[in-house]
Amino acid sequence: MVFNRLFHAWRWLGTAFSFLVFGLGGILLPVFVVPALYVLPGDRLVRERRAQKVIHHSFRFYIGMMKFLGVLNYDVIGLEKLKDAKLILANHPSLIDVIFLISMVPNANCVVKGKLARSLFTKGPIRAAGYIINDDQALDVIDAAKEAFDKGHALIVFPEGTRTTPGQLPVLKRGAANVAVRAEADITPVIIECNPTTLTKSDRWYQVPSKQVRFRIEVKDCIGVENYLPDTTPSKSARRLTRDLSNYFNKELGFNE
Repeated sequence: MVFNRLFHAWRWLGTAFSFLVFGLGGILLPVFVVPALYVLPGDRLVRERRAQKVIHHSFRFYIGMMKFLGVLNYDVIGLEKLKDAKLILANHPSLIDVIFLISMVPNANCVVKGKLARSLFTKGPIRAAGYIINDDQALDVIDAAKEAFDKGHALIVFPEGTRTTPGQLPVLKRGAANVAVRAEADITPVIIECNPTTLTKSDRWYQVPSKQVRFRIEVKDCIGVENYLPDTTPSKSARRLTRDLSNYFNKELGFNE
């Protein structure tokens, strides 16, 4: 009992330190690293690749640091399936899901909210890495996704659009399916499980669970998009794919058992 309380206190301190490090990184990266990306020789594509690798390695360090501190632990299954992934779709139980995924994908691109692209602390890295900015213009996002695929980027998307409420069915929006159909991009599904739950939409950072959080991240087999390419209209194909993806994720997460 005493040991559990001490370990919980240690993890609380480790969590606080982790958030502090993330905040400092958000300040230091734009000030020192991003300007260097523009000074070094190379065109826009080279600069984006450099920025993506910087963020990738920063997030790898960050995840490793949290594991070292005992804040969390994790298992990754099927990591090799991400090597040639194009469109990565994952469920979204926790705030740090995107950090995990980018730490595993050196050429990761992702769709970010417009307000992050305007933030003093995040706009530099986001724009340097060529991340797609979502300002609710669906066709613009699809065009940007096509451009990202042409550059060899792997696009990470959470088809729910927001974090899942624990214990509830994930509700998928049609945006991810539209990207898959209109850009003709095969899908690599990723199932993320977090036990106990942490950093959900209703959690604050200081609400540290009573036991160590463990993530299980499984990269599943690729889903070919050829069977969903428009035989009527792209909209109908996207609706059908969204329905099938909803059934797929529900089954993998144990809701259809």
